[in-house]
Amino acid sequence: MNIIIQLLVAGLIILSIISVIFMPVTLASPGQWEKSKNLVFTGAGIWSILVIITGLANLFVT
Repeated sequence: MNIIIQLLVAGLIILSIISVIFMPVTLASPGQWEKSKNLVFTGAGIWSILVIITGLANLFVT
C-alpha cells in the first residue's frame, strides 16, 4: 500500500510542476486561452481527483 501512495504522490508532484509551468504561459499568451481552455480544465480535474484518491488511500495506511 505504501508503494501505491508513493506513486500517487509522485503523480501529484509531477502534475503540479507541469501545471505551474503550463497555466501561467497559457493565461499570458494572447489568444492561447481559447485554444487550450479544455486542456486546463481537464488538468485541474485530474489533479483534484488525484488529491482525493491520495487522501482516501492514505486512510488505509497504518
